[in-house]
Amino acid sequence: MKIRNRLNPSNPCFSFEFFPPKTDEGTANLLKTLEDLAPLEPGFVSVTYGAGGSTRDRTVELVTRIKRETGIEAMAHITCVGHTPDELREVLRRLAEAKVDNVLVLRGDPPQGQKSFEPVAGGFRHASELVRFIREEDFNFSLGGACYPEGHVETASRDDDLRHLKEKVDAGLDFVITQLFFDNAFYFDFVERARRIGINVPIVPGIMPITNYEQVQRFTRMCGATVPMRLGLQLERVKDQPDALVQLGVAHATVQCMELLSRGVPGIHFYTLNKSPATRMIVSALRART
Repeated sequence: MKIRNRLNPSNPCFSFEFFPPKTDEGTANLLKTLEDLAPLEPGFVSVTYGAGGSTRDRTVELVTRIKRETGIEAMAHITCVGHTPDELREVLRRLAEAKVDNVLVLRGDPPQGQKSFEPVAGGFRHASELVRFIREEDFNFSLGGACYPEGHVETASRDDDLRHLKEKVDAGLDFVITQLFFDNAFYFDFVERARRIGINVPIVPGIMPITNYEQVQRFTRMCGATVPMRLGLQLERVKDQPDALVQLGVAHATVQCMELLSRGVPGIHFYTLNKSPATRMIVSALRART
């Protein structure tokens, strides 16, 4: 199933992102998490790709197992980091042989300890180059990419960032998924500006339920997402009360999703951090209202 055919404002789908566990026990736990999510009828799940391709084999194996053992559509992430075109071609060949239909194409973050992104000799510097490569190699994947409602942390301006996105889409993307955000105004403004410059593919909002105070502080520093002042003050008050913090995070994400759905998004992608309870609560609440 090509994800591009599943993204429809009249019947939006919910999807979930996971990262490959480092151990067999972790993988078993993740597959159990997917069993717990199955009744919510996810449109698809995605599996991340570690820095420098460090989880390359686990990503391919996990995507293959998810599709084969759970029946849930799975999308593999792939990045430019640390790979030559020949190595990337081999990863893509393995995915195609496993009958994986969907790939999320990313530049990737610099490996730990490296301040800026540097491609390997002969490698790709931008995600747009990797998208173009996949299309020219004639792989029959539905291709997704990333976008940044508040602008990528490395770009000089939001307009520059949007121009980079246009290059990726023109190279052959079928849809894009946003970086996490906590204020829907950023998403709606981003979509309006994207449409104005001719980006017409589905733009799926990415939502991360807040379940840990230190974690959200770290993520917002990394990706530049803004925590609204009122939400920040509420989080500060309950930061030492785990249950109350989760309840607040779930409530905020649920309200976000309700507004997004009411305004016609094609789907919602949840950053789960390999944990399902918060996401299950949100999606269950949303399903109950439809």
